[in-house]
Amino acid sequence: MNGYIPNPIDTTAVELTEDIRQLTERLAEHTHDTWATQRLADGWRFGPVRDDAKLEHPCLIPYAELPDSEKEYDRQTALQTLKAIIALGYRIER
Repeated sequence: MNGYIPNPIDTTAVELTEDIRQLTERLAEHTHDTWATQRLADGWRFGPVRDDAKLEHPCLIPYAELPDSEKEYDRQTALQTLKAIIALGYRIER
């Protein structure tokens, strides 16, 4: 181990409003699309299983077609980002 100890922003006290919670799914889709755009730009393509040598990945598909387990990863990223923004004292307004 290299001694790295993650220290994320404490978001335990943050409660999101329903309006903000509704952003989670859209941001999760955006996260996936951003990731996929970069992968494709780096020469990756769809493949039935992840193969780093062949630059193939099974998640290079539209967000709507991802299995829920993969969507959940993106949802958690979006949710924790929203919570961190609020924990740092910012407001999110339409």
